[in-house]
Amino acid sequence: MKHNKGEDINGWLVVDKARGVGSTDVVRRAKRLFRARKAGHAGTLDPFATGVLPVAFGEATKLLPFVTDGVKEYEFVLQFGAETDTDDSEGQIVSESGKFPDQEEISGVLSQFLGRIVQVPPVYSAIKINGQRAYDLARRGVVVEMPPREVEIYALNLLEMMPENRAKFKVCCSKGTYVRTLGRDIARKLGSKGYLQALRRTKCGNFDLKQKILLENLEKTVYGENLKKFLLPMETFLCDITVIAVSEADAAKLKMGQSLSPRGYGFCEAGSEEGVAMCQGRLVAVVRIDARRIAPVRVFNYNL
Repeated sequence: MKHNKGEDINGWLVVDKARGVGSTDVVRRAKRLFRARKAGHAGTLDPFATGVLPVAFGEATKLLPFVTDGVKEYEFVLQFGAETDTDDSEGQIVSESGKFPDQEEISGVLSQFLGRIVQVPPVYSAIKINGQRAYDLARRGVVVEMPPREVEIYALNLLEMMPENRAKFKVCCSKGTYVRTLGRDIARKLGSKGYLQALRRTKCGNFDLKQKILLENLEKTVYGENLKKFLLPMETFLCDITVIAVSEADAAKLKMGQSLSPRGYGFCEAGSEEGVAMCQGRLVAVVRIDARRIAPVRVFNYNL
């Protein structure tokens, strides 16, 4: 019996992930809807979180590392007065505090979290400890010592004070930042306790909420071309990356795994960096550029 492996679909879908749904489940459902051969996502969101989840189809999956490594933006609501074992509202309260900071106090400590900071991630996270997920160990009652990690906070702002001892923030941060941990640490710095009541990603790399669509709305759309209108071109991801416009002849060379001379493209004294080669507005390859050559790293296998 012949199995249908799906269609060769290339492009991006920016899903507004709902609360309570896993990122992998979003990809599975999107892949089924589009009958796609290959799909993946950038920047995992916990089931607790909502917001921008870029889903890549086909050749766009080769670009996932660029999006995953990109800057992220989140809005989050911090509940003061208690701390949970998961650092969010889905966990069990493990400690409490009667200290409820005001707007002036909160604004006064935020600058201390800017720049490169060290975080100790929550035990309920997907980080692997000796080959096992930390959250699996924690659920089995195993005492887990989480390794600290260095992340970067580019911007952190208090958006508003809310009723019932809550405050809403916006943060712009690097890959690997645990916003749950950030909220917990802000509360601790203020002499209080805190956990995230809500978390929403508003930007992931070059994708934001302006491009979003709810998965539920997609599932109500008739199969076929009506779905494909929601796909964004592969080139949509381009942001803060070197782009080289190559000739058709050089595009053919890159597709065959051959390197190009950097001199013809103005990279005579270039340091090593990654970029993308394009021909007639279409992606040809992810390339490594240095002073000696422009070498293909990942080639895109679709017609120019």
